[in-house]
Amino acid sequence: MKSDTIAAIATAMTNSGIGIIRMSGSEAFEIIDKIYKSKNGMKKISQAESHTVHYGYIYDGDKVIDEVLVIVLRGPHSYTAEDTVEIDCHGGSLVMRRILETVIRYGARPAEPGEFTKRAFLNGRIDLSQAESVMDVIQADNDFALESSVHQLRGALRDEIVRLRGKVIHEIAFIESALDDPEHINLDGYGETLLKIVEEACEVVDKLLKSSEDGELLKEGIHTVIVGKPNAGKSSLMNRLVGRERSIVTEIAGTTRDALEEQINLGGITLHVVDTAGIRETEDIVEKIGVDRAKEYVARADLIIYVVDSSIPLDENDDEIIKLIQNRRTIILWNKSDLEPVVKMEELQFAADHKIIPVSAKDGTGINDLGEAIKEMFFRGDISYNNEVYITNVRQKTALEEAFKSLRMVKESIEAGMPEDFYSIDLMNAYEELGAIIGESVGEDLVNEIFSKFCMGK
Repeated sequence: MKSDTIAAIATAMTNSGIGIIRMSGSEAFEIIDKIYKSKNGMKKISQAESHTVHYGYIYDGDKVIDEVLVIVLRGPHSYTAEDTVEIDCHGGSLVMRRILETVIRYGARPAEPGEFTKRAFLNGRIDLSQAESVMDVIQADNDFALESSVHQLRGALRDEIVRLRGKVIHEIAFIESALDDPEHINLDGYGETLLKIVEEACEVVDKLLKSSEDGELLKEGIHTVIVGKPNAGKSSLMNRLVGRERSIVTEIAGTTRDALEEQINLGGITLHVVDTAGIRETEDIVEKIGVDRAKEYVARADLIIYVVDSSIPLDENDDEIIKLIQNRRTIILWNKSDLEPVVKMEELQFAADHKIIPVSAKDGTGINDLGEAIKEMFFRGDISYNNEVYITNVRQKTALEEAFKSLRMVKESIEAGMPEDFYSIDLMNAYEELGAIIGESVGEDLVNEIFSKFCMGK
């Protein structure tokens, strides 16, 4: 079946060394033949072998637009599994637009956001989990998120889901066959056999679900709030983490009146860090608003970094902060360790699971230890990837949760001695939910919504 030919600029619309215009569809070679001329007068692009590069010029009629390299990729051995042409031109915004306009004038149409990847999915080159990982690769903010996304792009999650679905559909087929032909297929004792299979499937799904928390943190980053009394060193810490003077630092308590937000990479982990106003009792209306906002940020944080000035005694303001961070993931920084301490570290051990680290935000002492403590707290000290499959997508997580519920219902039906056709119904629900992850059982509207979030040219 012929598909219309789409085209888009695949690189950023800014002046750069190179720009790429991508074209895919049944008329891609016909269109490029009309606008490309080789410098050495070689045969038409439509006669060229796949996966070859050609040097020449793009013309609009008799007018030369740019000197280019043209890459030929014949379907199904291309990104979209269709005939594809990529035009590598000089990276000016004007020249890229001119070439795209010419390609469209000679028969292509503008591609929608994500339409190249959508075609790769619809043509069976990749599944939906791999398609979603394409944007995860583009949006990765740290090495671990990138590794996880590339791992999924190579089909790690797909392979796991295909194995699970294969086992489930085998049991569905066996049950249906036995119900249709009870004389030749005996179901006596089958419940015990199926129970073991379902329990193993539940373990796999449960492991994937448990990975979703780590996966989300790796992908989205850890929402981190820095709290403490005024002048405890919060702003100095923020500047140290960011690597520049982001927060104003003075000797005057209460300098920070509002929250300042930054995204940083600490030891390969992405942190969305908020430096808040110092928490204390105050009559200053503006400062009080800042203190109230600080408390709101604490309530929503994944991680709280409590900065304590070790050179001055704890007071009622510290007591209030301690109440706020009870039962929360907290790392306490025993700051100003370069000065004579007044506060003993033992005084801060008010919760066994709160890590205490001596630091000096001024000279950077202990900052590396902070990164290691975060890894230990959130990733059990190890985020060296090891080819683990991490669920980083809410849609995939929801489908796994539904599949897990259905598998648990099969288990309950077996334990309650229910008829075998009850097993088949819930097994089929689990099969379909698992299929939704890789795109085997999703509607057109959902597919369109997913790919509409992609960037143009991808």
